[in-house]
Amino acid sequence: MKPAFKNPLLFGVVFALIVTTGFMQSWTVALKLLNMGLISAIMALGVNMQWGYAGLFNVGIMGFVALGGLGAVLVSMPPVGEAWSAGGARALLALGVAAATIGAAVALWKRLRPGPKRGLLLTALLVAGFFLFRWLFDPAVAAIEAVNPAGTGYLGGLGLPVLIGWPVGGLLAAGAAWIVGKTALGLRSDYLAIATLGIAEIIIAVLKNEDWLSRGVKNVTGIPRPFVVPYEIALQRSPWFLSRMQALGVDPVTGSSVAVKLLYAVLFALVLLALIWLSQKALHSPWGRMMRAIRDNEEAAEAMGKDVTGRHLQIFVLGSAVVGIAGAMMTTLDGQLTPGTYQPLRFTFLIWVMVVVGGSGNNWGAVLGGFLIWFLWVEVEPIGLWLMNVITAGLPEGSALKQHLIESAAHMRLLTMGLILLLVLRFSPRGLIPER
Repeated sequence: MKPAFKNPLLFGVVFALIVTTGFMQSWTVALKLLNMGLISAIMALGVNMQWGYAGLFNVGIMGFVALGGLGAVLVSMPPVGEAWSAGGARALLALGVAAATIGAAVALWKRLRPGPKRGLLLTALLVAGFFLFRWLFDPAVAAIEAVNPAGTGYLGGLGLPVLIGWPVGGLLAAGAAWIVGKTALGLRSDYLAIATLGIAEIIIAVLKNEDWLSRGVKNVTGIPRPFVVPYEIALQRSPWFLSRMQALGVDPVTGSSVAVKLLYAVLFALVLLALIWLSQKALHSPWGRMMRAIRDNEEAAEAMGKDVTGRHLQIFVLGSAVVGIAGAMMTTLDGQLTPGTYQPLRFTFLIWVMVVVGGSGNNWGAVLGGFLIWFLWVEVEPIGLWLMNVITAGLPEGSALKQHLIESAAHMRLLTMGLILLLVLRFSPRGLIPER
């Protein structure tokens, strides 16, 4: 089948599944699937830049998603005045001391010749800086977290529009990727995988334990919505909206929920279209051809004078920034930051399945994989429960076999992911929409 016909057909099938969900279950569920599918597609697009363009194996996606969510919180939440008065200035001073110590250590390492003197001076500097940092930081954190710990207990954010937090989340993820890339990209690919996995676990551990920054496992709730997305209660009080719902014969509560999710879908779709347009332009540019040449044969590209490590760092930072933007969008959609829910199964394994199934190296394939795999991840369990009920309809009530099969429906997700992955790798090894 020709790609000009097959590719739109595949997207049509996926969106037909979402529309069918609207008719069979509810339009609220269908639109939630669509919104999370759009966010998943953006995450898959970022990972595809790293793996599909350059062959970089990033297994720390979870950490970059979390940093994107943190960016939305730090920008959009209002500042907590009492916490800032209690220890905000001292905490910032401590962080400045830490940054200055690291900067001084790097400068010392570069300026002094290798030898015992450099080692002793570097050790003394780091130890002194560490103790000074803890002396400033620990009392500040204790004072901040003591301010209404049930409701706040953290510094808050800048109180700016949450849309500004999306690129900020991308910048935080890009900064972390730059640090990892500078240390690991010059080494073998397995070192990059270890480094990204490690940094992801460190980021999640920090978000879970540093209450002064993100409230830890207490979660940050009430994140403001984008100005173009109203709250449901505001719509339900609007005479114009009520009259429209009455004319359509729709319950205002249901209608307001659908309207809000539709607005989110339009906003997310605009971001996805902008990113994929930029990605396609970059992929078909001389820069994109150079990246694929490096991916296919690093030694030949380096012999032609290309800076392989520098280009790897560049694409690694860009892909992580896109993942961070998606993380900020997801936190905005949820209205809360919940560090305890950032699990590798969902934010690493699932995104990789999306890229592999959709088509590594093809931006549209990654987007298709994002929609398809997220739909299956959510809908397979209820479909599996319905299927088990149909299969066991003839068995008597209380049957051990019937109970076992019905309880097994909860495991349909992982079974289906494995089955889909095996089928695609067997019959379409390069993905549903392979790289041209």
